[in-house]
Amino acid sequence: MTFMKTLGDFPGLVIVIVFAGLMIIFAVAGSKYPGRNLREILAFTRLRRAVGLAVEAGTRLHVSLGRGGIIGPESGSALVGFTMLERITRAASISDRPPVATSGDSVLSILSQDTLRSAHRAMGIDQAYNPDSAQLTGLTPFSYAAGTMPVIRDSQVSANVLVGHFGSEAILLSDAGERAGSITIAGTDSITGQAVLFAASHEPLIGEDVFAGGAYLNAGPFHIASLRTQDVFRWAIIVIILVGAIARFVGIWK
Repeated sequence: MTFMKTLGDFPGLVIVIVFAGLMIIFAVAGSKYPGRNLREILAFTRLRRAVGLAVEAGTRLHVSLGRGGIIGPESGSALVGFTMLERITRAASISDRPPVATSGDSVLSILSQDTLRSAHRAMGIDQAYNPDSAQLTGLTPFSYAAGTMPVIRDSQVSANVLVGHFGSEAILLSDAGERAGSITIAGTDSITGQAVLFAASHEPLIGEDVFAGGAYLNAGPFHIASLRTQDVFRWAIIVIILVGAIARFVGIWK
């Protein structure tokens, strides 16, 4: 029984090994040309512009990490949020007003504090780090939104980056940004959140675009390598489906 269970898990193990191997190959091969041949995603283009404008104008960037945890299916978007928070903090490190992070989960709040601290330490400006820059604004969907709205309105925020797990409460955050005159760039893994943010945010990240944040913000060669590896697997799946359909049509496989 144990052998059969192990045998059943073997294809998944092979896929993981092949995926990891391709990532290493693409990371080594593409280390000299980071970001080359990536299609343009307007949300990330506008985000880079917003970071530069915030530094010049002395305004603040707000990164909200949602209310998902790091254990469960919503952990992927949370980890992308941490990567984007770290890159934004580095880019805006010379600003008079460093970025502020909000979240609706206690673990996310602690990790966002650590992310901000690490980013400041890496830039050699430990003294500029303020623990209050990472805030836990609520533990339920709408208490989280209610606690985040004053941060958007009252902290001289010029741009909001919503990356994580959001539900219908995201409409309140987008509306607060609209009323405050700040732009909102948003992406989530939640279908409900995607529907809301597509209509309410200035630059939505649709579908899997949210998981490309590290690659588009130059977080490292492995982020870009992961996108290229995903493309390889997509084409492989497409070919398998087409071959299977043709084989079934001509009667080779039933």
